Amino acid sequence: MQFVDIKNDIAFRKIFGNEKKKVILISFLNAVMQLEGDNRISDVSIANPYQSPILPNFKATILDLRAKDSKGNIFIVEMQVADVDGMDKRLLYYTSKEYSQQIESGEKYTELNPVIFIGIFDFDFSQGNYLSNHAICNVKTGERVIKDMDFYFIELPKFNKKLNELDNVTDKWIYFIKEAENLDVIPDNIEDNGLKEAYLDANKNTWSMEELRAYDYAGMREQDGRGMITKAVRVAKTEIAKNLKESGVEMNVIMQATGLTETEINDL
Repeated sequence: MQFVDIKNDIAFRKIFGNEKKKVILISFLNAVMQLEGDNRISDVSIANPYQSPILPNFKATILDLRAKDSKGNIFIVEMQVADVDGMDKRLLYYTSKEYSQQIESGEKYTELNPVIFIGIFDFDFSQGNYLSNHAICNVKTGERVIKDMDFYFIELPKFNKKLNELDNVTDKWIYFIKEAENLDVIPDNIEDNGLKEAYLDANKNTWSMEELRAYDYAGMREQDGRGMITKAVRVAKTEIAKNLKESGVEMNVIMQATGLTETEINDL
C-alpha cells in the first residue's frame, strides 16, 4: 500500500468529509475529545461533504470541515500546515462567527448550540501537550460558566510516539495523521472501525486519476506557500542584518540576531 499525506487539503477532506463513511469523522471526534458513554457522538451531518474534483487544476476553496452531531453541537475541524500572523485571533473570529450565525436578530439566545473547534497544526502553537483543550473559565477556580465554546489543538511536531507506544485510540489517530504517508501497511494494532476505514481511504491505489491529480496540485500549492514564507523570512533577516551592519553593530551580535553566517553578512 501507499498512503497519501493526510495533511494535504484534498486528502484531508476526502477522508474526513466523506458522507458515506461518517464513521471516520465520528471516531476521530470521539477520540480527540475523549468522549465516553452517553457523551459519545453517534451520528453527524457534514455541512460541506467532499466531492471528487472535476478539473485537473482544481483549487480547494474550503479550508476546514464543518459538521453537526445529533445533539446540535457544531464542529469545525481544520488542518493547518503553516503558522500565520494572528492565528489565535483568526481561530477565535471563525469560531465566534460560526456561533453567532446560528440565529437571526431577535431570535432566542437559548437556540444557540455549542461550537467546538479542532485544529490540527503542523507547527507548535501553545505551551501545552501535543493534544490540549482550551476553554473559557474562571482564571482562579477553573469554573466554567460559559460553556459553549471549546478549542482542541493537536500539535503534530510535539507527537513523537512510535507505533509500539500507541496505547489508546487518540494517539493512534494522531499517529495516522502524522505518519500515514511513511507507512506501507495498515498497523496491526488498529481495532477501531473508523480508523481502519480512514487507512483504507488513504490508500492511493483506491483513488481515481482526477483525485490524484488534484492531490498532487494541492501539494504543489502547499510547497509554493511554504517557499513564499521562507523567502519572506529570509528577506526580512537580510534587511535587519544590513541595517545593523550599517549601524556598526558587532558581527557576532548580528549573527545571533539574524541567524545569518559571517560570510552572508559580509556579502550584503
